[in-house]
Amino acid sequence: MNLPSELLAERQRFLTRRWFFRDCGVGLGGMALASLLRNQTHAAATTAPTDDGTRNSLMPRHPHHEARAKSVIYLFMAGAPSQLELFDHKPSLHKYDGQPVPKDVLKGQTYAFIKPDSAIHAPEFTFHQHGSCGAWLSEALPHLAGVVDDIALVKGMTTDAFNHAPGQIFMNTGSQQFGRPSMGAWVTYGLGSESQDLPGFVVMNSGGGLSGGSGNFGAGFLPSVYQGVPFRKGSDPVLYLSNPPGISNTLQRKTLDAIKELNEQRLGRMGDPEIATRISSFEMAYRMQFSTPDLVDISREPAHVLEMYGAKPGESSFANNCLLARRLVERGVRFVQLFHEAWDHHSDVKGGVKTQAGLTDKAAAALIRDLKQRGLLDSTLVVWGGEFGRTPQVEVSAESGSKLGRDHHPQAFTYWLAGGGTRPGLSLGETDEFGFNVIKDRVHVHDLHATILHLLGFDHTRLTFRSQGRDYRLTDVHGEVVDKLLT
Repeated sequence: MNLPSELLAERQRFLTRRWFFRDCGVGLGGMALASLLRNQTHAAATTAPTDDGTRNSLMPRHPHHEARAKSVIYLFMAGAPSQLELFDHKPSLHKYDGQPVPKDVLKGQTYAFIKPDSAIHAPEFTFHQHGSCGAWLSEALPHLAGVVDDIALVKGMTTDAFNHAPGQIFMNTGSQQFGRPSMGAWVTYGLGSESQDLPGFVVMNSGGGLSGGSGNFGAGFLPSVYQGVPFRKGSDPVLYLSNPPGISNTLQRKTLDAIKELNEQRLGRMGDPEIATRISSFEMAYRMQFSTPDLVDISREPAHVLEMYGAKPGESSFANNCLLARRLVERGVRFVQLFHEAWDHHSDVKGGVKTQAGLTDKAAAALIRDLKQRGLLDSTLVVWGGEFGRTPQVEVSAESGSKLGRDHHPQAFTYWLAGGGTRPGLSLGETDEFGFNVIKDRVHVHDLHATILHLLGFDHTRLTFRSQGRDYRLTDVHGEVVDKLLT
C-alpha cells in the first residue's frame, strides 16, 4: 500500500529502536555505559549469553527524579472488598440500620443491582483502634492491626467505574477501555528491571478468573516485552524448566543461537520491535531455567518464615504468593502483582469477608514485617485494594438469591499502602456518616497512579508513549500527586 511520505516517516519511527532512546529521554551513551557495567558485574555469575542489544528494553534506567521506591508489590483484591466491613468505621450506620439513605445523599446515584432507596445495612464486624497511630480496623483484620503503624490508609478513594471488568481495567490501566498498558507495563517501560534472569513484571493469581482478564496486566500499545508474565498456580508455577530427555544444555543453547540468528536477520530487515521481544523472550526463558527452580522452592525458607506467612510448600495460596513476591523483589524484579479474585459479596457479606480476610490478612501483614526486617520496605512499595467499594445499602434479591450482601460502590472505598516513601501510620480521607461519599481528602484513581509513579521517580505527565498519532500516559490528562501520603 502506498503511503504519504509523512505517514511512512511516522511508521518508520515505530519500526526502529530510535524512538526508544528519544522518547524515554535516555541517551545512547548512558545506555551503553549501563550495559557495559551490568555485563561486567554479572559476567561471572550467569550462564546466559552476554547482552546483544535486544535486552536493552529491560535494562535499568534512571527516572525523572530521585526515587523513593525501586519496586512495587501490588496486592489486587479483585471483586471489590467491603470497606465498611474492614476499614471505614461507621458506627452511625447502626442507628440508621434498615432505613433508606436520605435522597439528598443519593443525588441520582444508580447501581448495578440494587435500587437507590434500598435499606441501610449496618457493618457486620466490630472496630477497634490499633497501634500508636490509633487507626480504626475491623476485627476481621487482626494481623494487619499488628502492623498498622507501618501502613497508610487511604479512605477517600473514588473511581469512575461501577462494574467489575471496566473497574479492574481502570484501576490497573487508567482507562476503562481495553487495550491500554497496565501500570506494571508502564513501570517496566520507564525503569526497566534490575533482574537479569527473571521477568521485570510478574503476575500471580490465587483466586478465580479476573473480570478484566489479561488486560489487567497487559502491555497494550507498548512493546509486549513489558507485559506481565503470569506464574501458574500450584507447586510448578513455571512449566518446562527442565529440558526434555536427550536435550542437553549445550544442544539447547546451539538451537536457541540458530533461532536467534534468524530472528536478528528478520529484525534487521523489518525493524519490528516485536521481533526483538521474541528474541528477548527466548533468552529470558533460557535464563529462567537456571534461576527459577531456586526461586519457587519456598521449602528452603526457615520454618518461622513459613509460619509467619501461613505458607505451605507445594500448595497454591495467597500466602505462598506473598512469600514469592518478597523473593522476587529480592532478586530485582521491578513489579509483582498478586490478584486475589474472591471479594464480590453480593450476598452474605459477613461470611464472604470473614473467609477472604482469613485467607489474606496474615500473609499481607507478614509481607510488611518480612520486608521491614530485611531492610526492603523502604525501597518496596506495597499497595492493597480492589476496583471499587461496597454500598452502605443492603442487597437482597429473591431472583438472584442474594441476601445480606452489598452492591458495587465507586464513590468511596479504601486502599492501603506501605513502604516506598509513604507516610506510615497515616489515615487519609473521610467519608460522610453513611460511608457514602468522600467529604475530605478525596483520592481519585488517577491521583493514586500519579503518586505511585512519583514514588518511583517519575513525573507522571512525562512518562509517555506515542501511539496512533498522540502521546499517551498512565494517568491520561488527569492526576495529581497526593503529597499528604508522602514522607
